[in-house]
Amino acid sequence: MKDAQGNSVSDALVNLAVDPEVLASELAAELLGDPLDEIDLQRNDADTFEIAQECETGLNWLKQGHEERLQGLRVFCEHRDPRSLPLLVPLLKEPCPVERMSAVYALGRNPCPRALDILINLLATDSNAYVRKATAWSLGNYPDDLVLYPLINSLQNDVAAVRLWAASSLADVVGTAVKAEVASDQLLKSLSIDIEPVVRSNCIWALGRMFEKLKKSCQETVIEAFFNVLLNDVEPSVRDEARIALEQLDQPKVLQKLQKLLDQGALA
Repeated sequence: MKDAQGNSVSDALVNLAVDPEVLASELAAELLGDPLDEIDLQRNDADTFEIAQECETGLNWLKQGHEERLQGLRVFCEHRDPRSLPLLVPLLKEPCPVERMSAVYALGRNPCPRALDILINLLATDSNAYVRKATAWSLGNYPDDLVLYPLINSLQNDVAAVRLWAASSLADVVGTAVKAEVASDQLLKSLSIDIEPVVRSNCIWALGRMFEKLKKSCQETVIEAFFNVLLNDVEPSVRDEARIALEQLDQPKVLQKLQKLLDQGALA
């Protein structure tokens, strides 16, 4: 999977790119970095005492002023604590986009069913692309049927930085073959028409991740699309993503076709 700058990312760790055309002036003044950049998903949770102290401090910060709330939000972008949920949900409606964005990230790390409707509304209507981008990521942690079509709509219509995360999150919210087919239809369309290479790359990643949930005819369509990208996409990074995805399917016929293309010199 790729981030908005074309770098490989793993799950939630990503350096989210800025879309200057939609960046609100107050966000530019206040934002020191996306909270998601600072999430350490590999941290050793053995030091439970230290984490408990951080959470206690974070809960206290969330009850205070703007600057303290931002510090508390960063704590819960990294740690899970159900006690934070009643304090996080109201912050989704804060006028400051930094607080909304950070609260969205924290509620991705700490999923809360009560927040789902608000998050879906933010994805569709928030005027700030940072907030919509954060929401596209967070909704990937809410495997609910209500999330599917809002993510598809964002993949169709939003700015590139939001589209790439909508594509990635779709892979995490499909629980059945029917839902996977709905998502795969849009991912295949976006793969063929989206002008941004990082979005096409993330469509490939998402299709590969949901591949086993698809019925056989859909799987064959995905494989055909991957080979088409491999042979015809103008962007080398997207062709590389397609090749990796095909190799990871670990299907003898697919691997044989890849090897034949290599032997024929059809692949760079």
